Amino acid sequence: MRGRTRKSSRITNEMQNSWNPNMRILGIETSCDETGIAIYDSEQGLLADALHSQIALHADYGGVVPELASRDHVRKTLPLIRQVLADANCTADDINGIAFTAGPGLVGALLVGCAIGRSLAWAWDVPAVEVHHMEGHLLAPLLEDDAPAFPFVALLVSGGHTLLVAVKGVGEYEILGDTLDDAAGEAFDKTAKLLGLDYPGGPALAKLAESGDPTRFRFPRPMTNRPGLDFSFSGLKTFAVNTVSENTDTPQKIRRASCRERV
Repeated sequence: MRGRTRKSSRITNEMQNSWNPNMRILGIETSCDETGIAIYDSEQGLLADALHSQIALHADYGGVVPELASRDHVRKTLPLIRQVLADANCTADDINGIAFTAGPGLVGALLVGCAIGRSLAWAWDVPAVEVHHMEGHLLAPLLEDDAPAFPFVALLVSGGHTLLVAVKGVGEYEILGDTLDDAAGEAFDKTAKLLGLDYPGGPALAKLAESGDPTRFRFPRPMTNRPGLDFSFSGLKTFAVNTVSENTDTPQKIRRASCRERV
C-alpha cells in the first residue's frame, strides 16, 4: 500500500439512500481502553460527547488486558449513550445514523461497539456505518475551527500505529511512510516500563523527560540515512535497555530525556 493511493468509501448504500444535508450522527468508539460516545450535527457541529478511560482498570497489569477492556465497554457504552443524548437534548428520534469503529483495535472491544451500534440502528430504523479507526484520526482535524484544506499531510501516531499519510480527500489516501517494526507509542510505553514508571508509562516518560538532559546520551536516529519516509523504533528500545543496564548510577530523568528526544 505504501506509495499507492488508497480509495476508501465507508458510506453504505443504505446511508446514501437516506442521506439528507442536515443529519445528526451518533458515534461509538470502543477500539481499545476508552469508551467514547458523541453526537455530531452536520449544521451545528459537535453537540455532546463523553469519554470513559480504563486506565485505573488496567494499571495493576501494566498494560491493557483485552478481556477486561471488552467487559468494561459492555458496562459503560449504553450509559454513556444515554448521557450524551441527554446532554445534547436529543432522543432516538433525532438520530439519523450511527457510526461505530470497526477496526483496527481489540477484537472483543470492537465487537461491543459493533453489536450495540448495529442493534440500535435496527431498533431506531436508521443506517449504520463502519468507520476505520485510522481514517477517523486522519479526518478528525476537519472538525476544528481552522480545519486544514485538502490536500494535506498527516502524521498519525496512535497506539500501535505510526503513519505518514497524504490525505488528498475524504476516502483518498496515500501512505508515504510506515513503521517497519514498533510504533512510537510502543517505544515510549516499553521504555517507561523498563524505567519502572507506572502505567500508562508513555505520558509519564514524556513529562519527566522535560526536566532531563537530552544531550547526556546519544541515542540513534533510525532510518535517517535510508531513502524513503519509513520509521523504525525497535533499535531505540534495544539502545534504551543497554543504556539503563550500563548506567545504573545515572539519574533516570537524564536517560528519559535522551530517549524522548530521539523518538
